[in-house]
Amino acid sequence: MKYIFKNKYLQHELYGALFGVLSVFGSTATAQTWTPTKNVEIVVGSAPGGSNDKTGRSIEKLLNELKLVPTSLTVVNKPGGGGNIMFSYVNSHAGDAHYLMVGTTAMVTNHIVGSSKISYQDFTPIASLFNDYVVFAVNANSVSKTGKDLLERLKKEPQTVPLGFATSLGSHNHIAAGLLVKTFGGNARDLKAVAFKGSAEAVTGLLGGHLELVTTAAGNVAAHVQAGKLRVVGVSADRRLPGVFANVPTWKEQGVNLIYGGWRSIVGPKGLTAAQVAFWEGALRRASQSAEWKAELERNYWTDDFVTSAQFRKDLDKDYADMKAVLVELGLAR
Repeated sequence: MKYIFKNKYLQHELYGALFGVLSVFGSTATAQTWTPTKNVEIVVGSAPGGSNDKTGRSIEKLLNELKLVPTSLTVVNKPGGGGNIMFSYVNSHAGDAHYLMVGTTAMVTNHIVGSSKISYQDFTPIASLFNDYVVFAVNANSVSKTGKDLLERLKKEPQTVPLGFATSLGSHNHIAAGLLVKTFGGNARDLKAVAFKGSAEAVTGLLGGHLELVTTAAGNVAAHVQAGKLRVVGVSADRRLPGVFANVPTWKEQGVNLIYGGWRSIVGPKGLTAAQVAFWEGALRRASQSAEWKAELERNYWTDDFVTSAQFRKDLDKDYADMKAVLVELGLAR
């Protein structure tokens, strides 16, 4: 079975082309009724070093360099609880558009698995930025030399393959591993899974030999792959990734129909006004059209998927239903 959540590139391409023209002019005029008047916090729900943190810092840097915001911006890390500490913090600033957060699939999955009472409906979606496909990384000295080797180990002795990921049980990185197990009829609950506050911590555990497998974003392991310390045995993308991953076959190439990734977005607290949303939509759209942002996408192996508030809200509604069905199927939710 093929699983893709919020990867509707062709659908969004036409929408984005039309809305882009309207957004740059129409929303800018509307946004003049509100602009930030104090420091803006971009809150990240994981520890420094992972994709969420990179997203927040990339956006903060671009908004500053391109002078798209009249005030200062700072990145604030609120790791813990699989993103729930960040959710509570941002949720406590209802109606205040000076607080933004890097939204991930945890906005959906945490509520589904019951680890949080706060769901995506308790926030104001502003823009989805990109999709981040999951890679399956092992230590360079692992006996799993290929994706086939890893599959055989997971089939026979899943408990001998300690798996690490961020940021919580039921996260998109956990789901990716569960979907892999599902492809051969296994049970995701047999995985020896360990959730970390950030992907950087999981990767450190893999480098230290405490884990056998880490499911994470490509950018989190690229330097270690290049240095020969880690090896990626499978990529859950529809085509090979560039750079150091050019020789790594996708799962699809290895006969496994698994295409799956996690989106990154910018979200505000509940109760933002149309003018506040329009300001941030306009600023983020202009940032996303810059050469600097395109370079960030390429550098981190991110796939462009820019969608603004109205469509993003519809995507979240669909993602909730789709992810709940998968998590129930994998035995991670009821």
